[in-house]
Amino acid sequence: MSDPVSPSASVEIYTKWGCPYCSRALALLGRKGANVTEYDITFGGEKRTEMLSRAPGVSTVPQIFINGQHVGGSDDLAALEAAGKLDPMLAAA
Repeated sequence: MSDPVSPSASVEIYTKWGCPYCSRALALLGRKGANVTEYDITFGGEKRTEMLSRAPGVSTVPQIFINGQHVGGSDDLAALEAAGKLDPMLAAA
């Protein structure tokens, strides 16, 4: 695992209560020191509708956005980390 970066990126994540994939993604972002805005869509509502419009065709959580760019779910985030691409994304303003 790499050291925390000095993140300046805007990170948004749509989650549901009790979701293990959401917890895993939040844990990785936390280890990176990312400043995360979390939207809980457990009960649907406006934020769920927003997520569906931002990530068309995707209805699972988590859905993660870095600087407005949709990066996907927990596995996608882990793949970015494994490829060494997550730190540069988090460092970008």
